[in-house]
Amino acid sequence: MAFEIIEYCVNCWACVPVCPNQAIYEAKPHFLINPDKCNECVGDYKVSQCVSICPIEGALLNEQGEPLNPPGSLTGIPPELYAELVEKHSREKALWPA
Repeated sequence: MAFEIIEYCVNCWACVPVCPNQAIYEAKPHFLINPDKCNECVGDYKVSQCVSICPIEGALLNEQGEPLNPPGSLTGIPPELYAELVEKHSREKALWPA
């Protein structure tokens, strides 16, 4: 069992001090998780600490490659609504004077 940090990570350092197994380490271009050390906090906490503190949606994946903080989970904005708002903003922005 091990989580994975992907390119959405912004290297904010929030997860490093809360990992009970010291599995998260600084790397370039983003932090990584040592799979030999990560046990997903099983036996230590009810909720994985890195997932509970990560401020970036989609930066952490489970073993199946699914985001642990999927789009909309932190902002409360459903992905469909967000896409609609971005599209609307783009259309309106095209009408703005240069």
